[in-house]
Amino acid sequence: MSREVSVHELRDRTDLMLTAVRAGERLILTSDGKPVADIVPRPVRRSPWVPVAELRRIRRVAPADADLLADLREVRGRPGEMRVRDC
Repeated sequence: MSREVSVHELRDRTDLMLTAVRAGERLILTSDGKPVADIVPRPVRRSPWVPVAELRRIRRVAPADADLLADLREVRGRPGEMRVRDC
């Protein structure tokens, strides 16, 4: 959801505008009735790393397919080819 907000309204009611943005609202900043900028919530950033405990949990509840493990063992054993741990 977005709404237009004038520069004057933003100046006079900054706290309310920031509250709206924090709640997920997108604001279109206008000057002389013309859009000049978007004020949007920052995306939620999360770490790209998965904690070890979570990886272990996943491994317990969804173990690798036995055929996949056999294929990986076969690839690791071929001389001159990239080994799985080199990826």
